[in-house]
Amino acid sequence: MGAERLSSIIRSRRSVRSYVDRPVDRSVLEDIFDVVRMAPSARNRQCWRFVIVDDRDMIRRIAGEGSTSTFVARAPVVVAAVATEPGHLMRCGADASDVDLSIALDHLQLVAWSMGIGSCWLGSFDEPAVRGLLGVPDGQRIVSLMSLGYPEGEAGPPSRRPLRDVISFNTFSGE
Repeated sequence: MGAERLSSIIRSRRSVRSYVDRPVDRSVLEDIFDVVRMAPSARNRQCWRFVIVDDRDMIRRIAGEGSTSTFVARAPVVVAAVATEPGHLMRCGADASDVDLSIALDHLQLVAWSMGIGSCWLGSFDEPAVRGLLGVPDGQRIVSLMSLGYPEGEAGPPSRRPLRDVISFNTFSGE
């Protein structure tokens, strides 16, 4: 893939909260996650597990018992990004699991989008409730959920602040 194609994917990707009633084949999900697993992680520890939920009843339970985002119930797939060794702090003080899974989920969004599959990052969920529903062991933590599916309708790319408002060189400047 050339830089222009990658740039186009990144610039056009948007959060999708409305999906057509069409399942995502497991072979497609496996292809996506074969790329996602290549994401970098702190010290290459790869302390993650992805629970891919495509069972309609389980998705409805996640939406009803563990999420405040009503559109989740209509998503064909919900992914739980699980930190298998949470609490490992990087030298800067950040939890490596949060950073590592954020990178992996970004890879997930971009690969899925390149295949015509939309996604939405879900931070509004009851982690203990969802952990219980999915059988995630004690001592492990769901960092985030992400819905996946084929988008319903067309929408333009999201608006973003101008470049001059988000960068500075050599020292911090801005409001």
